[in-house]
Amino acid sequence: MTGSLPAVSRTAVGVAALRAAESRRPDRLFDDPYAAAFAEAGRSALPAEPAGGLGAMFYPQVVIRTRFYDGHLLGSGCGQVVLLAAGLDTRAFRLPWPDGTRLFELDLPEVLAFKDQVLAGRGAEPACARVVVPADLREDWATALRGAGFDPAVPTAWLAEGLLMYLTGAEAERLLTTVGELAAPGSRIAFEHRPGTPPGSLIARAKVAAGGEHVTSLWRGGLGGRAPEWLATHGWQPSTVTRAELAAAYGRPSDDDATAGGFVTAVRLPPRGGQSSTLR
Repeated sequence: MTGSLPAVSRTAVGVAALRAAESRRPDRLFDDPYAAAFAEAGRSALPAEPAGGLGAMFYPQVVIRTRFYDGHLLGSGCGQVVLLAAGLDTRAFRLPWPDGTRLFELDLPEVLAFKDQVLAGRGAEPACARVVVPADLREDWATALRGAGFDPAVPTAWLAEGLLMYLTGAEAERLLTTVGELAAPGSRIAFEHRPGTPPGSLIARAKVAAGGEHVTSLWRGGLGGRAPEWLATHGWQPSTVTRAELAAAYGRPSDDDATAGGFVTAVRLPPRGGQSSTLR
């Protein structure tokens, strides 16, 4: 099963390994009880990595973003949650969701099949109504989502964790435009935000790291540093936070790129004129 994972999704196994490492710490910022199982099941799909490779390089970023997104989703007040490119995310199982929460996971069929096989082997039971939606986000995923029971009239918490970097600018705009068409007023979205990639930044260092080509060759840049401006002109009210600010709040040291890297969140505004623009 592991050999069938798409290249971009093999990185999810590496992220799971980092989440497993954090979960073993006595001062952990979150606990993912299934991450180690994913890392073990998918280990053969990962290339060998030298000491101090991408895993060590991205560990602080992955830990901070996981904790931040946990809070974003739980604090959204939304009864619907959509994880775009859900990968090996286990928030449906490990977070204390309010009663009535419906969580939709979108990803490629083979990724979801691998994921469910591992979870079934651990006897995992979701803590909310979990709906798996096999879909390619480069195609008509909105139809599949609505067909799975998604209600565009209900405010929704959207998460695009570790996704936009793998899309071109045009692809990222199409994806977010579709989200906007499906998002009722009061919906929320979150994803990574990087204003630039100066020399010495995490992204710049990763691109020249030994053995990192299997990941960095897939990066397309997404919206780059223009995400807040794009959101503001497309019906959202955005805000940003740096990893340095979050690291300080979580009691963790900042990596040397933390002031440049961070996250954008946004709230969907009511349409002008008071008429609903959500798809029906």
